[in-house]
Amino acid sequence: MTARAPFEYALLRVVPRIERGEAMNAGVLLYSRPLDFLGARVHLDVPRLRALDPGADGSLIGRALESVVVQCGDGRTGAARYAGPAGEEDRGRRFRRLTAPRSTIVQAGPVHTGLTADPVAELDRLLTALVMPLG
Repeated sequence: MTARAPFEYALLRVVPRIERGEAMNAGVLLYSRPLDFLGARVHLDVPRLRALDPGADGSLIGRALESVVVQCGDGRTGAARYAGPAGEEDRGRRFRRLTAPRSTIVQAGPVHTGLTADPVAELDRLLTALVMPLG
């Protein structure tokens, strides 16, 4: 059995109208210091977004979510490509910055922990369980 290492994760939430406080899950960030991994997966359910706010700009929100993926890089191979100075930061520092509380349309939820031997598979599992539509 492969040894499992601790990881931290946070959901990415879309809050189309800050004043209403309604949110929908749209992605997951996962960081593991022992495995030297930082990754993100996103999925924007546009019909669900429109149910929260018919005027929400799905294209703009989708680009904001994708920018988080770019800032994380591919998980293992050094700095994030095309992320500018943010891509040069240590993975742990990037995770802390991306999960810092903010009042914007794309927000990170609370940080949770777990154990995994395969952070890529864990990231995919969390996306399926916590973000993708049920059924």
